[in-house]
Amino acid sequence: MNRRAFLAVAASGASVGLAGCGGVFGTGSTPPDFDVGMRAAAFVPAEIEVDVGDTVVWYNNNDRPHTVTAYGTALPDGAEFFASGGFDSTEAARDGYNGDLSGSISAGETYEHTFETPGTYGYFCVPHEVGGMAGTVEVRETQS
Repeated sequence: MNRRAFLAVAASGASVGLAGCGGVFGTGSTPPDFDVGMRAAAFVPAEIEVDVGDTVVWYNNNDRPHTVTAYGTALPDGAEFFASGGFDSTEAARDGYNGDLSGSISAGETYEHTFETPGTYGYFCVPHEVGGMAGTVEVRETQS
């Protein structure tokens, strides 16, 4: 079973337990396919493994705004920087969020990034970094 199918099954199971509680994940609707969810101060799961060329989808299933921001100094050699809001550096993403909430992913919204370079990618949520909201994407070479 692929990871999106697994998460869809897990989310549908959660919706049964949350019936009458404002819908799945508090949005009042069924969530889209996603790989990583966002809680109040955590990415779930915090670590994910994908293959080169895979696209990871983050979904804000919380009522707080969040960001997905790469730690630019810790990217694999040759890897593309990524951040919700389209920023080109960690500092620009911090400044944008702290200035006017640029790069925010609101409740029910998604952000996605395709990983083309193998290695370990650390990322975080700008407003919740102090609370430990960080994650890791491990990108593996595709097996032939």
